[in-house]
Amino acid sequence: MPTLQLAELTHANRPAQLPLLSKLADTLATSPAVTHLMVRGSLAHGTADRLSDVDFVVGVHDAQLPAFVEALNDLMSIEAGALLPGWRDTIVADLGGVGTVFLIPDEGRLHQIDLYLAPASRVPHLQATVATATLLNRQPAPATPEEVAVAERFAADFLDQPRSCTELLIEHLVLAVLLHKRIKRGQRFVAYAEWHRLHTATKDLIKAALAPASPFWGWYQLREEIAVTPIGRACLGDLDAAISGPAVPLATDVDAAIERMLALVERACPEALDGLGDAIAAYRTYQELV
Repeated sequence: MPTLQLAELTHANRPAQLPLLSKLADTLATSPAVTHLMVRGSLAHGTADRLSDVDFVVGVHDAQLPAFVEALNDLMSIEAGALLPGWRDTIVADLGGVGTVFLIPDEGRLHQIDLYLAPASRVPHLQATVATATLLNRQPAPATPEEVAVAERFAADFLDQPRSCTELLIEHLVLAVLLHKRIKRGQRFVAYAEWHRLHTATKDLIKAALAPASPFWGWYQLREEIAVTPIGRACLGDLDAAISGPAVPLATDVDAAIERMLALVERACPEALDGLGDAIAAYRTYQELV
């Protein structure tokens, strides 16, 4: 087991999330594919509050990036207690790798864990351009051009994959956690943006369930495509209710949106809930404790 360099970070900043950060760092560092662990965001800057997420950059051997990402859900579920499979992060900036968000219970709360998985060949550039605190630095052998190409191709393909109904369901749940945080902090502009993103996820969920081969982009032709069946009309009714709400939500609006989305899933794509019943029940419980 490598020795993680937590002492400097601990001395500078003793956030409540530090025990969870340490546990996750130990879990990730056990993989020989991992070359670097860095913390970024408020935990790295010493500005964390009790709502702050745990934001890692994880360097992975270029050739092993596909296999590591493939195994990540199991690793985070079994070793870290993640409540749900990871959400493919569509908000994080493109740094040459792939972003995944997990929700992990700890000390009676759901914590947002952001993992940005970067090919090891990209880490020196990230260290020079992104403010981070380094926990682990295992210098790998230089990647060959072929290994770099494997990582680049995988990252591009990962981001381009169509999202399933299950992924879009999880996106709603993650965004709701983010929105509750914005509301508590009074971050109205960010809440506005993430509320619109939640509505867009609802639209994408309806299209993935009822018009997966749609040739139309974005919000175009929804009525023409979707409102041809009773289920489709009911789903568009849900979407209309969503976009008719306030521009900046209250916590009750976010909770109502999640319940509306879950009812929509049961109606239009119930298979998306397979295996997630206990996790969603636990999620609801944690949200009640927020």
